[in-house]
Amino acid sequence: MRKRLAMLLAAFAMLVASPLQAAPERKAPLVLAAASLQESLGAAADAWSRKGHPRPQVSFAGSSALARQIEAGAPADLFVSADEQWMDEVQSKGLLRPRTRVSFLRNTLVLIAPRGSTLRLRIGKGMPLARALGPTGRLAIADPVSVPAGIYARQSLTALGAWNGVQPRLAPAENVRAALALVSRGATPLGIVYATDARADPGVKVIGTFPEASHKPISYPVALVARSANPEAEGFRRFLISAEGKALFRRFGFGTR
Repeated sequence: MRKRLAMLLAAFAMLVASPLQAAPERKAPLVLAAASLQESLGAAADAWSRKGHPRPQVSFAGSSALARQIEAGAPADLFVSADEQWMDEVQSKGLLRPRTRVSFLRNTLVLIAPRGSTLRLRIGKGMPLARALGPTGRLAIADPVSVPAGIYARQSLTALGAWNGVQPRLAPAENVRAALALVSRGATPLGIVYATDARADPGVKVIGTFPEASHKPISYPVALVARSANPEAEGFRRFLISAEGKALFRRFGFGTR
C-alpha cells in the first residue's frame, strides 16, 4: 500500500511540475484586398470572428499595388482583386494556390459630384464631360494605367468618345477611394468610382451610371496565396464565397456571381 501511494504521489508531482501543453493558438489570416471593399470586407471579417475565429487582418489598397506586394514576398494569405487582370498577373507567376481562385462579386461604374452640386449630365456618346468640368476643374479617377477602377473608366470614356477631351483634365489617384475623397471634399467637381464607393460616402451623389457594355465586366476574384500556411485563411475564403458571405456583400451594393 505504501509503495502504491508513493508511486501515485510521484506521478502527481510529475504532472504538477510539467505544464500542460496548450493547444496551438489560431492565427488571424492576412488579407490583401481592393480598396473598394473596405466596408463590406470589414463587415465580413467581423461576421467571421463572431463565429469563433480570429478576426482576419485586412490591408486595403489598389489591386495593382497589392499584386506587386505579393510578387515581392509579402506574407499574405488571401488576395481579393477588383479585376481579373491583376489576379491573372499573380497567378501567372505561380503565386496562387491552385483551384482556390473564385470570381464572386460584381460592381458598376458611376459618375459622381459633391453632394451639393447642381450639375446634370446624361452619360452617353458625345456627352460634354470636359465642358461640365468648367474652365479649371479636373476629373478624379483612379490611376487609369494600373488601377482597375481607372482602367474601367478609361475603357468607358474611350467607348463613349470622351477620353481624348478629358485626358488632359484628369486628377489621377492611387486608388478608387482616393479618387472618391477628392470629390467628397470638393477638390474636383466630378469623379468616376464604383457604385459601392459612392454609396459609402454621404459627401457625394451619383450623376449617372456608365453603360456596362462600355467597359470590361467589373469582376472581383479571391484566391489563396500559394505560400500561405494558415488554415484559417481557407475557412475565411470559403465563407466569403458562400451564400451567407455573398448576402453580406449584397447589403453593401455589390452584385454576386
